[in-house]
Amino acid sequence: MTETHHALRLNGIRETIRGPLRLLVDQLHAGLHDNLRSITVVGSSLTEDFKPGISDINTVIVLDRHSTPALALVAAQAKPLRRQGLAAPLLVTASYIERSRDVFGVEFLDFQLVHETIFGEDPFASLAFERGNVRLQCERELKAMLVKMQQGYLTAGGDPRVVREEVIAAAKQLAPLVRAMLWMKDIERPKTMTASLRKASEQFNVELDAAIEADRWRQERRRLTAAEAEAGFEDVFAAVETLSQVIDNFEL
Repeated sequence: MTETHHALRLNGIRETIRGPLRLLVDQLHAGLHDNLRSITVVGSSLTEDFKPGISDINTVIVLDRHSTPALALVAAQAKPLRRQGLAAPLLVTASYIERSRDVFGVEFLDFQLVHETIFGEDPFASLAFERGNVRLQCERELKAMLVKMQQGYLTAGGDPRVVREEVIAAAKQLAPLVRAMLWMKDIERPKTMTASLRKASEQFNVELDAAIEADRWRQERRRLTAAEAEAGFEDVFAAVETLSQVIDNFEL
């Protein structure tokens, strides 16, 4: 066993993805040396949402300093890692994380909720956030979703396959947003998508069954009729519109 493997902490990682993560750490440690500060697994691969062959394994790599050679090293490993189910990692520095808490609170809150640092020091455990910044990000993203969904619908030109993808993308984006909204109200946040949407539905009086159903489409790789895609779009769009109104009236 290499020195790198001795430093790995994989107890919180499901057995089926440990191999790809060992490969990732070996490749990065060999090429980055002292520029590599930590590797953290985030997202669905740590929860019951994980579906082998469908779900990505997402990671955040913290570097001591940004450099083009470091980026080139990760890019060179992209295809073999992709074959192992690993999505392209997010490369950041500790300084970037600290300076970006005000604009990426939604994402960092989600990382903080569900993460396992397998190499180096945990970059997310001690982060703190301002509720006002998180509320503004939620408002901006929900209202941007409304525009994006409409543009996507127009571009689809009635193709149910394209409409389906627009609805699935919107539903997936809703999960971290509603978790951030729950956080702002000091309500415990579920870690899975369905549980998060159900709790948000109860707390904010918004119908989110269509978003839950859209995630089932993704998991089951279902083909939809034009009528099914149309109904899903209408219901998810209405949910996003309602949430955007809810966030407008948030009192913190």
